[in-house]
Amino acid sequence: MSNTKGSLTQLALQKFKKNFWGVLSFWLIVAIGFLALFAYVIAPDNSQNANQMHLSIHSQRPGFKVQMLYLPSGIETQQNSFSRVFFGNANADIEIPISSYSIDKEVLTYTEYASDGLIGVEKTIDLNRFPNKDHSVFIKKKTFLFGTDKYGRDLLSRILIGSRISFSIGFIAVFISLVIGICMGSIAGYYGGKVDAIIMWIINVTWSIPTLLLVIAITLALGKGFWQVFIAVGLTMWVEVARVVRGQIISAKEMQYVTAARALGFNDYRIITKHILPNIMAPIIVISAANFAAAILIESGLSFLGIGAQPPMASWGAMIKDHYNYIILGKPYLALIPGVCIMILVMAFMLIGNALRDALDVKS
Repeated sequence: MSNTKGSLTQLALQKFKKNFWGVLSFWLIVAIGFLALFAYVIAPDNSQNANQMHLSIHSQRPGFKVQMLYLPSGIETQQNSFSRVFFGNANADIEIPISSYSIDKEVLTYTEYASDGLIGVEKTIDLNRFPNKDHSVFIKKKTFLFGTDKYGRDLLSRILIGSRISFSIGFIAVFISLVIGICMGSIAGYYGGKVDAIIMWIINVTWSIPTLLLVIAITLALGKGFWQVFIAVGLTMWVEVARVVRGQIISAKEMQYVTAARALGFNDYRIITKHILPNIMAPIIVISAANFAAAILIESGLSFLGIGAQPPMASWGAMIKDHYNYIILGKPYLALIPGVCIMILVMAFMLIGNALRDALDVKS
């Protein structure tokens, strides 16, 4: 039995490797996941939520360069390296865009950056306040590869950190949907009768409610926030899983290996979990990949409507909401960049779902 299982697994893996788009999507998802996990290490702005605002350089084009004055924040909070790497730097330096500066003895004089040909305010700082008086430490040239948003924040950093929301919503929502869907579908399919009728009634009622409307209702009931969206999306995606599991179990429970398990005196829980579910995992895996993509789209829609991840948390959907009017103002990249990121990630999960469907199809 184990040899057969191993051979079937190896055959499915070989078929998956032959699918160019499936393999490409897999490595693309791995790369985006790596970027999301270590976003604060890679991002130019490693402050929490990449929330360094510079209104003087708002809405600048990709590749914009400016001299930046870095000053210690003066806020001392205890933060270990683990927290700094995965949750951002709580003691990030203060950044001030400047157009020119001069140093006279121990005094630094600088002119703040001003766009549209205006002259910024001139200010002075006593360098004796800081232990290191080398101006090269305080003043560096900074490049914004993706430009800046309407608040003057680094768009690349916001994109990288916003990828965490999309990945998190996918994993958590799919996990919730699998737990509920597999339990409800297994009970309905295995026992049948009145139990099946009651569960199918619940499924049909939930299925009849528009997904986005149901998510909005649950989100408003639980409140706006990060975790509330995860729970809301997960509670609306279990229906498809339950229908698939129910149909597969209705077919599988009449198989000979289930009859043999009953004859050996195994209880229903063991028969479902140890014998039936392992043999119907292929369609569940495929629908999970599709649900992952759907969860990303739903979260983006909720953030666009303002009931998803709340500011200053970075979210691709919220970034589109903040900048969609810039499409007609000559700066469409502010909305197109996060939109393209959503499209790429969703397409990757859809393609990997199709590749898994083909690889796990025993008929082919």
